[in-house]
Amino acid sequence: MDRRKIVIIGAGSAMFTQGLVADLILSQRPWTLGLVDIDPQALQVAEGLSRRMIDAKDADIAIEASTDRCDVLPGADVVVTTIGVGGRRAWEADVFIPRKYGIYQPVGDTVMPGGISRALRMVPAMVDIARDVLRLCPQAWFFNYANPMTVNCWAVRKATGADIVGLCIGTFHVYQQLVRFIGASESEVTYLAAGVNHFTWIYDLRWNGRDAWPLVRQRLARERAMTERVLGEGEQAAPGGDTTLAEEEVELRVSDNPFSWSLFETYGAYPAVNDRHVVEFFPERFPNGNYYGRTLGVDCFSFEEIIAYGDEIYERMRAQAMGEMPLDESVFQRVPGEHAQLLDILRAIEEDSRQMFAANLPNRGAIPNLPDDAVLELSCVATGRGLRPIQVPDFPDRLAAPLMRRIAAHVLTVEAALTGDRKLFVEALLADGSVTDSATAEKLADELLKAHREYLPQFA
Repeated sequence: MDRRKIVIIGAGSAMFTQGLVADLILSQRPWTLGLVDIDPQALQVAEGLSRRMIDAKDADIAIEASTDRCDVLPGADVVVTTIGVGGRRAWEADVFIPRKYGIYQPVGDTVMPGGISRALRMVPAMVDIARDVLRLCPQAWFFNYANPMTVNCWAVRKATGADIVGLCIGTFHVYQQLVRFIGASESEVTYLAAGVNHFTWIYDLRWNGRDAWPLVRQRLARERAMTERVLGEGEQAAPGGDTTLAEEEVELRVSDNPFSWSLFETYGAYPAVNDRHVVEFFPERFPNGNYYGRTLGVDCFSFEEIIAYGDEIYERMRAQAMGEMPLDESVFQRVPGEHAQLLDILRAIEEDSRQMFAANLPNRGAIPNLPDDAVLELSCVATGRGLRPIQVPDFPDRLAAPLMRRIAAHVLTVEAALTGDRKLFVEALLADGSVTDSATAEKLADELLKAHREYLPQFA
């Protein structure tokens, strides 16, 4: 079996690296694994942990590691970007600074001021990486997991022409939750999806070829009736049960995602990836972060808890990498995570299996009632020529409508990130909908630019 080379740029994202290395080991084929991170300490952790895992299973995987991607990219068959410019500390600023202006974000890595600010840091780095990929390994499959997914992929394609594909496990996870919601198995249920990353409509769900939405509505009605009996008349369930930190598969509970279920009842399609992400695409509906009597990112979908969890996970992986604690063997059981489908996709492309996956690619007419050049998250078929979006001539206008506004904000964000135009940054904030007056948008833009100055060469 031929040895293939896969390069992870941003390997210090240790959770992703750990999961992918486990999958490489379980694949039982020879690999060369290239690890790249500009932070020497983060690279040391990624390399140390990977070597311990490989040695534990005596796997045929060779490692190359460097802080300079140009040392590792030549000969790559697959390049994966998982970078986070500025790390968790910059991410904190993306969320905490807008709070001063009454803007509360549960995630802050995709849209709203936090996602736009993150894009300004990410795009220059992603464009530089893409140019090196085109120069040093132009034949490689190029996959991105870094957020903001849509803007990163759109900007890279616009600036370089690189055939970058965005991957996110979120839509597939929601599909799995819907399958369990109706008491079926994945082998019996198919789906079609379209949208933008972290707000993707699962608009066609079928059980053994038949429309499965009636089954979803029946279960929804039963759960609602049961909740009302438990609570009593006039009481409401506390929403926002955050499953982000769960280390195993969780059920799609109605009480945890009231906004997503309200969209389902209005639009007839279910939005991935549930309330924690989807609420950020409708900021005008949650002024001051007010979400069913709680505050987004504070006592509901706590941002601080996510950051603390990330720091804790990294410290655990550092300790394993340095031999300070035993290797966690549970990772070899194919734990869920962003990495989970990557090898499945590569295998499906290699075998031309025509298997279906969700991926972020240019529309190019797949959804006629959305802009042709927009990067969308779409149901795609894996072919020997790569992932190819399914054409959907009858995508409902009612589902396209809320996406159009979001795509307009993406256009302005891409332009601001590529050009370093402060005025376009302000316009992107206004188009996003979190900020309603230009004076506030100007102040917020200036404060974010000041906080991240070292990561914004295009604004120098």
